Amino acid sequence: MSLTDLLVMLTYLAAMPVAALVLAGRQSSSMSYLEGHGDLPWWALCLSLVATETSTLTVIGVPGIAYQSGMVFVGLAVGYLLGRALVAWLFLPLYQQGRMLSAYDWLGQRFGPTMQRLASATFLVTRLLAEAVRLFAGMLPLATMLAAMQWHLPQPLLLGVIMLLTLLYTVCGGLKAVVWSDSIQFCLYLSGALACVALLWHKAPAGTWHTLQQAGRLHLFAHHASFLHSAFTPLAAIGGGALLSVASHGTDQLMVQRMLAARSLRDARLALMGSAVGVGILFALLSLTGVLLWARNGGQTLAQMGFASTDAIFPAYIVQDLPPGLRGLMLAGILAATMGSLSATLSAMTAASVGDFAPLCARAARALGCSALGFARLITVAWACALVGCAGLFAHGSQSAVILGLSIAACGYGPMLGTFVAGMAMRRATARVLAPAFAISIPLMVWTMLVFRPYGQSLAFPWLIVLGMVALFGLAGLFHMVHPVLCTLRARNRKPPP
Repeated sequence: MSLTDLLVMLTYLAAMPVAALVLAGRQSSSMSYLEGHGDLPWWALCLSLVATETSTLTVIGVPGIAYQSGMVFVGLAVGYLLGRALVAWLFLPLYQQGRMLSAYDWLGQRFGPTMQRLASATFLVTRLLAEAVRLFAGMLPLATMLAAMQWHLPQPLLLGVIMLLTLLYTVCGGLKAVVWSDSIQFCLYLSGALACVALLWHKAPAGTWHTLQQAGRLHLFAHHASFLHSAFTPLAAIGGGALLSVASHGTDQLMVQRMLAARSLRDARLALMGSAVGVGILFALLSLTGVLLWARNGGQTLAQMGFASTDAIFPAYIVQDLPPGLRGLMLAGILAATMGSLSATLSAMTAASVGDFAPLCARAARALGCSALGFARLITVAWACALVGCAGLFAHGSQSAVILGLSIAACGYGPMLGTFVAGMAMRRATARVLAPAFAISIPLMVWTMLVFRPYGQSLAFPWLIVLGMVALFGLAGLFHMVHPVLCTLRARNRKPPP
């Protein structure tokens, strides 16, 4: 790595936290730390949403998938747009009815605290695992760079450095610092992706575009793949992508927290729909990078290039082929994506912990002698340590990290979305029926992801959401039929003998 690259990265690492904290201002209470006072502009929330959902998995994973399959992530963005439209007009009005710290406050109002805490605990566990994948993926390009410099640092040390940098502004600035840092970081790695496309196109020989068309690398969907096993067939991308977007942006605290911080329902809708455009642009640039790399390498396979996973393709290009300065910018962008998703996750998990388990947190704060703000910051640090520990679980795997992260999240999305739909559309739905159905459907979906292999292959992650909803409603229907029988038996057992 050249001195120019090092200066670019160090400048970013020094300036970004300072800029985020200056824009965030001082946090005087736990509410300002977790809510941002509800005065953040919609466009900053929009950029933060895109930065939160894309992360490092997107930056390093999408070019690799495009290398093998073409522009399929752009087709997935079409489904995302449809899903966000449904969230904007069906879900967001629910969150504007009162002051809420998490998406699961509404479930508490509708079904009671048991359902609220069960949903929140599911979010915390699945987000912990999915974000651990993101954290490990963010470390990969840094490890590649350091290895090229003969610096073989232990993985735990690299993970710890990334986390400490993220905690610096997350703990001090709260949600406002997270949103402003996300905005800065998204602009950075979007610029880096644009620069990579421009450089690859400039060096591409004449006729490259025609070659890509002839090879089918510009198709938005995988037309010849199995719709059960690929997330990029037309049905899976549009229908499944829409369902994924409804579940993630309508029921996942990681995304909903941004909309709760908006000034009004109108601003929340602008931020949400604007994020659909932003993620589409980013997917297009990263996918173009991947297909142009395929053309540049003459269509070599992973085995021919000596790579075990598609996630290694783009980091290798960054380290080996980018000119000094641009390489530093892109590596800073990888860091930005990692830190942006981490800070958003830490803030969302803290808000869910404090908001959905308020009595438990209040007792713990009194026992420790902490203020509400101090305890919230302590919770943030605790989740950071848990993320670093879990990241080591994913150090040995050949599956694309972006697909693995989406599959883990999808295990909870189906039952969660089903619960929200039941609350909105079924007036007679109760926690007595939904809570046990939800509790059983989550491990059932985890088993499906890990073990179920129709025709010898894993299910595509959009169908995990569909199956999760089917499992929830099926189990709820079963409990609805069994519940009266159980009540009758209990009443007979309580009846005193004559």
